[in-house]
This record gives sequence, C-alpha cells and structure tokens, in this order.
Amino acid sequence: MIIKTDAIVLRTIDYSESSLIASLFTRNNGLVSVIAKGAKRPKSKFASFLVPGQVLESVFYYKSTRSIQTLSDVSFLVKLDALRHDVEKMAITVTTMELVNQVIHENEVNESLFDFLVKLLEWINGRPDVSRKYFPYIQTRIIHYIGIGLQVNEQIETKLPARGYMNIESGTLTNTAEGAHSLLLSEGQLIFLKAILLKNKSSIFENNLSKSELSELIEYLDRYIRYHVGSVKPRSSDSIFDQILNH
Repeated sequence: MIIKTDAIVLRTIDYSESSLIASLFTRNNGLVSVIAKGAKRPKSKFASFLVPGQVLESVFYYKSTRSIQTLSDVSFLVKLDALRHDVEKMAITVTTMELVNQVIHENEVNESLFDFLVKLLEWINGRPDVSRKYFPYIQTRIIHYIGIGLQVNEQIETKLPARGYMNIESGTLTNTAEGAHSLLLSEGQLIFLKAILLKNKSSIFENNLSKSELSELIEYLDRYIRYHVGSVKPRSSDSIFDQILNH
C-alpha cells in the first residue's frame, strides 16, 4: 500500500554506508519508521529533507508485517531553514523531537499534537533568538496533548510569598503537597508553571528564573513524564541542549 501523509522528522540513524532510518511522526499514521535508501549520498533526493524538525509531505510503501517502511518520496510542506542552520534553534528542536519520539507509540494518531508541533516549529524558526525557557513550556504542552497534562488547583495562591507543589501522582499544581511524590517549587517556578498551564501568554517568559531553577523545573517535568509514561529515558540530546542554550 502506498501512503501519502504529512510528517515531522523526529530523528534519523545511520543504516548503512548510504542509507538512513528515520522516525516520522505523521498526521494520518502516527509514529512510523522508514528507511531512506541512498539518503547519505550527496545527490540523494532525501539528503536535505531528513533533518529533525522538518515538516514534510511524505510518501512511503506500507506493509503491516514490516516494522520499517520504505520511503519513496518527500517534499517540504513547510520549509524551516533556520532549524537546519541556527545551532540554538537546532538544539531545542532536536531535544523536543527526541521527547516526542519517546512519548508517542507506533501508529498512534494524534492530530492535535501534530498541529501543535507544526505551529511550534514555525514559531521557533521565525524567532530572532531562542531561550532555554521555552523547553518547560514545550514539555507541558506535549504532555497535555498526550492526555497526561498537569492541572492547576482552582484555589491556588501565587501572591508572594507563595509555596507550591507539583504533585506527580495526581498531576496537580497546588499550595499543599498531595502524596509521596510531591515536588516543592520555588516561587519563580510556581508562577512560571502556572502561567504556562493557564496559557497566560503575555507573562509566560517574563519570569526571571535562575539557571538552576530552570534546570530543576525541566527535571521535575521529566520526572512527571517518566512516572506516567514508563518507556521514557533520559534524552541523549540533553548534554548538547544544555551546552548550547545554557545562558
């Protein structure tokens, strides 16, 4: 069967001297692994397309008995050149794509997540610069779209001095701990996370979190994801992400 569908490139790995295997998050078929034969050759029609974060129109031969499908053709659905050439945008994109690759399952269709990622990638591509602060926002939106999103308690108080908890078991943000897996947030983390969850776009990135607070918040959200999605492991791209965007 020949399938034509929009796709986002999540990652690629070498398969042979000339070929690549790519993980594609597709609009109509979910996560699909494809082999791009000859993709590493300079004149390959796949060479400039199979880059993490690129949004493509893909054509592949699908057989249900195969775990890896054969990529036939690709073209740009949205051309995002900055994600290929700007190292900071590349860093946050690669880390985001690795997270998506970990939390979705093979052939699991999620059009809402797909549409969010397309808008996100276009936004990152068009920004004059990017910040490490974007990643907690990305984490919270991804977990929302896979159905394990955090919820803000209606009575939560963030007037300073404020004390708040991320409750991993219940998936809530509250002023008091709920359960054994509750993480105490700093005032800055609490206000920042509440702004993200309530979609207060005007103030999301205005909070001046310290580097340590930001790193800790990213780790807290990763703990939450690992608790609810058992297959998630530490991201291999994090060291590059931290090195490039640690400012």
